[in-house]
Amino acid sequence: MHLIKEFKEFAVKGNMMDMAIGIIIGAAFNKVIDVLVKNVMLPPLSLLTSGVNFEHKKIILRDAVLNSKGTVITDEVAIGYGALGEAFLDFIIIGFTVFIVVKSLNKLKQRAQDTKDTTVVTPKDIELLDRLTILMEEQNQLLKANKKL
Repeated sequence: MHLIKEFKEFAVKGNMMDMAIGIIIGAAFNKVIDVLVKNVMLPPLSLLTSGVNFEHKKIILRDAVLNSKGTVITDEVAIGYGALGEAFLDFIIIGFTVFIVVKSLNKLKQRAQDTKDTTVVTPKDIELLDRLTILMEEQNQLLKANKKL
């Protein structure tokens, strides 16, 4: 019973829910990037290279061996560099998109933490820390003024 209670506490925590949402959105995002690369970016690239389909490009190390009936006895051995190029293009697009999203979120976070910026709601903990800092600075100025007297 104690194990079930611990699991419930773990599963309901905010970080666990955020992670689950991130994984779901990431899986959907992966599908979008896959379609973007295969159906939007590779066809024009193929057109520029006289119809070369990069997805099926490979270096054949050993041809397939067929019997007299045409059935495959031994599969071909090949290095699929076209699939590698496609995966690399996926990686570049995902990396750049994540960079732009994180950069935008960091900019919003900085604006939210600026207590003087009234266009964005500042979190309560940041407001309290700012007020404490101001009070401490005032207290230090009073102490310095009392030392001079």
